[in-house]
Amino acid sequence: MASIARLPMPLIEVYEWQYEGACTEADPETFFSPESERGPRRHSREAVAKSFCARCPVVNECLEHALSVREPYGVWGGLTIGERNNLLTRRQAV
Repeated sequence: MASIARLPMPLIEVYEWQYEGACTEADPETFFSPESERGPRRHSREAVAKSFCARCPVVNECLEHALSVREPYGVWGGLTIGERNNLLTRRQAV
């Protein structure tokens, strides 16, 4: 379960960027895998999710949000949870 202690205050200004996301045109299931999903099926779904991120005007805001709250699920800001964890590890090493 995600820790909500790191979440920003529930102010519309904090989350307003989400209304501009390319993901608003997609089925949310595109960004979040079923628990049993593995291998090529998972990689294919993640590639579709990332294609939305690739053309998203708020991809940087999305990624920074996911990193700051340590979002444990889904594709956010064009990165999977594993990719986000790797990025956080690299940032901490600097």
